[in-house]
Amino acid sequence: MYKNIKSFTKIAEFGRKLLSRPSLELAIPIISSYAKDLLEADRCSVFIYNHEKNCLWTVLADGVGALEISADEGIAGASFQEAKALIVNDPYCDIRFSSKTDHKTGYITKNIISIPIMDAFNKPIGVLQLLNKTKGDFDQEDKRLLTFFNHYISGYVELANHFNEEDN
Repeated sequence: MYKNIKSFTKIAEFGRKLLSRPSLELAIPIISSYAKDLLEADRCSVFIYNHEKNCLWTVLADGVGALEISADEGIAGASFQEAKALIVNDPYCDIRFSSKTDHKTGYITKNIISIPIMDAFNKPIGVLQLLNKTKGDFDQEDKRLLTFFNHYISGYVELANHFNEEDN
C-alpha cells in the first residue's frame, strides 16, 4: 500500500494544472516541480525523444538548461531503450551512468530514478528522470508513485508531440 494519501492528492492537483498548459514547453516546468515535490528530489529532467536525430532532448533540465543526449546515453537512455523504470542509488558505480553533465556543471549525482514516458501503443516517447532524493535513496515506493504520476504525463506528452508535428 502507498505510504500516504497526500501523494495521490498532489497528483490529482497536478493533473488539473497540467491540463491548463497549452504547450509542452509550458508544461515541462510544472511537471518537473510536481515530480520533485512528490519524490522529494533535488532535480528533474523531462526528456522527449526525437526520432529523426535518435536523441532525447529537454528544454529544461534543472540547473543545466536545455540538454540533448543520444537515445542510449546514460541512465535516461537505458530507461528509454529498456522501456522500464530504473533506480540507481550509486550512479558512479553503474556502467550505464554518464557523468558528462556532472563534470560540466559541478553537480554531483548521488541517486537517480528514471522512467520512460510511453505512448498509447506502449512505446517510449521520452523519459522522466529525478536526481538526488533529499532523504536517503530512491526505493520501490518511489517507483510506484512515479509510475502513477507518469500515467498523467504520458498522454499529455503524446498529444503535445502530435500537435507539434501538425504545426510543423
